[in-house]
Amino acid sequence: MARPVTLFTGQWADLPFEEVARLAGEWGYDGLEIASWGDHLDPWRAAEDDSYVQNRLDILERNGLSVYAISNHLKGQAVCDDPIDARHRDILPDRIWGDGDPEGVRQRAAEELKVTARAAARMGVSTVTGFTGSASWKYVAMFPPVADELVEAGYTDFADRWNPIMDVFDEVGVRFALEPHPSEIAYDYWTTQRTLEAIGHREAFGLNWDPSHMVWQQIDPVGFLWDFQDRIYHVHCKDTKLRLTDGRSGRLSSHLPWGDPRRGWDFISVGRGDVPWEDAFRMLNAIGYQGPLSVEWEDAGMDRLIGAPQALEFVRSNAFEPSQAAFDAAFSTK
Repeated sequence: MARPVTLFTGQWADLPFEEVARLAGEWGYDGLEIASWGDHLDPWRAAEDDSYVQNRLDILERNGLSVYAISNHLKGQAVCDDPIDARHRDILPDRIWGDGDPEGVRQRAAEELKVTARAAARMGVSTVTGFTGSASWKYVAMFPPVADELVEAGYTDFADRWNPIMDVFDEVGVRFALEPHPSEIAYDYWTTQRTLEAIGHREAFGLNWDPSHMVWQQIDPVGFLWDFQDRIYHVHCKDTKLRLTDGRSGRLSSHLPWGDPRRGWDFISVGRGDVPWEDAFRMLNAIGYQGPLSVEWEDAGMDRLIGAPQALEFVRSNAFEPSQAAFDAAFSTK
């Protein structure tokens, strides 16, 4: 059975949820990964109000869609981040920001992640995707020199803050899929390994595999799938284009905005960048990943109303199923 292809609504939160569902249904998506911002999903209402949950589900049904995951990336970012500053004020609602006291922001964000697990369970969703934030990301340059104790303190802080959150995920039978990403406690191969160790390899804590963040760091996204195969709980289909041949552009992007041609890399429509998608889909087959494949639309150079249906077409035509007959023939004992 083909894996479902969904649309992540995070980049569409400027539109009403009903409008995004209509578009996704008309384009032929199987479902949505629903973001917990804009008017798309209020986790607090979904955790408490049966009529609100039914309203979201009715909108999906009218458009021939299902919900396969809920995202709470923005609030998750605030759980561990240090410092908490104007960047967070720009992405957090008043309910989480409050008076802006950093520890208060972290505590309220953590409570919303717990509530999101309960909301997901009430909507029949088994996976919440998101970020964790990081107290140690500010040390990424390792200069001035950073003592091992400071780095380890970041992992301890992560575990102390996220273990109580994961207790609620365990309680309601929902999994959390962290997206390894710059500014997170896990942003590359070795930090992902260390993050899983820090949280004791809890079964409820896994990964949202997004190869776009790996390619520009020169991490093999396909090998990552194999090595962390038991933790791949969700997949984002998003591409990256490297632009490092002019002798000026670098991987750290020089604080330039998305789409600026002077950047050393940029996000681009899935299938148009440098991610080895055929190898990736073959590896997803090999590790037995059943889906969904969630298109995260993020391309400053293409209109999303054109790009999103094209991305669906690319994923559908390339995310082939494994050949059971070929497998049986190759490993036949006859």
